[in-house]
Amino acid sequence: MASMAFSTTFYTPLYDLTQAKAKANSSPTRPSMAFTVPPIKTSFGSSKSAFSQHGFPQNSSMFPGFPLKSRSFGVYARAATEKTIYDFTVKDIDGKDVSLSKFKGRVLLIVNVASKCGLTLSNYSELSHVYEKYKTEGFEILAFPCNQFGGQEPGSNPEIKQFACTRFKAEYPIFDKVDVNGPNTAPVYQFLKSSAGGFLGDLVKWNFEKFLVDRNGKAVERYPPTTSPFQIEKDIQRLLAA
Repeated sequence: MASMAFSTTFYTPLYDLTQAKAKANSSPTRPSMAFTVPPIKTSFGSSKSAFSQHGFPQNSSMFPGFPLKSRSFGVYARAATEKTIYDFTVKDIDGKDVSLSKFKGRVLLIVNVASKCGLTLSNYSELSHVYEKYKTEGFEILAFPCNQFGGQEPGSNPEIKQFACTRFKAEYPIFDKVDVNGPNTAPVYQFLKSSAGGFLGDLVKWNFEKFLVDRNGKAVERYPPTTSPFQIEKDIQRLLAA
C-alpha cells in the first residue's frame, strides 16, 4: 500500500467562546453569529509510515500522541457506575447464554478479535501465552469477534471457533460476533466504553482493542489495538495481586 499521512483537527471550545465574546463587546452594532477560529492541528504518523496490507499501522511509533501504553494505571477510568461487568449476559460462540457473573472475582481482559487482520497473528499468539501464564491465578480472557473493521471477521461462528482454537490453541472463552460501535453496539461494550473512555473518544478504533477489568467487575484500563498483550502483563499482575 502506498505511503500516506493523515491528521486530525482538534478545536478548542474555550478559545472559540473567548473570541465570540470579544467580537460581541467590540462591535457597536448587532454582533455577527458566525466566527472562524484557525484550527489547531495534530498529525498522527508521517508520509514515511508503513501500513499493513489491511490499512492499519503496526508500528507504534506511527502514533505520536496515541498512547500504546497509558501514562498511569487507570488514567482513562471515569466515575464509577453502579453497574459491573457481572450484570451482563452474552451469547457464547455456540449461541448459548452466558452470564458474565460466572467470572466474578477474576481479572478480565476483554478483546474484540478478528481472523484476517494484520494484528491477528501477534495478538492471538500473545493472548494464548498470557492466558496460559496467569489462568491459574484468577485471570481470564474474553474474546468478542467483530466484523466492523475492514470486514476482517467475515466467517461464521463455527469458522471463527475453528480458526482460534485450532490454529492458535485458544482455551479462553470466545463469544458470539458482536458490534462494538454504532446503533447495534452490544450492551457489554456500551458499558466498557462508558467506563473507560478512549484517546479519541468512546469509539473502539480497530480490531484487538483491549479493556482490563478488575476483580470487582469494573473496567479500569483501556489499550489501543497496537498495544500487545505482552505490554499489559504488569497491569495484569498488579490487579491479580490486589
